[in-house]
Amino acid sequence: MILVPHLVVLILEIVNRMMLNTMLWVARSGAWRDLSEHYGSWKTVYTGFRRWQIAGIWDETLKHVSVSPDFEHIMIDATIVRVHQHGSGAIGGSNSRQSDAPEME
Repeated sequence: MILVPHLVVLILEIVNRMMLNTMLWVARSGAWRDLSEHYGSWKTVYTGFRRWQIAGIWDETLKHVSVSPDFEHIMIDATIVRVHQHGSGAIGGSNSRQSDAPEME
């Protein structure tokens, strides 16, 4: 089977995207061996991570991202944001009330 060059590039893009998503998942969870079966073997992902690290891909990526940060979209992990002790919840009880709209038949 002969692969057309643009198909090879497309396949590499898909594999690299999957590898990046997997590495980001590991970075978030913090455990290589706690990898979901969806992502494959942790050893394969770790090997890919090390290859990217040795090739300098991570350094270049961080340089590119940190040159001109665009704060249009900012994501905050709510698990690290502290809430004031009185802001943890509303007063108990149900606030639901019946709608004034007529019921549909």
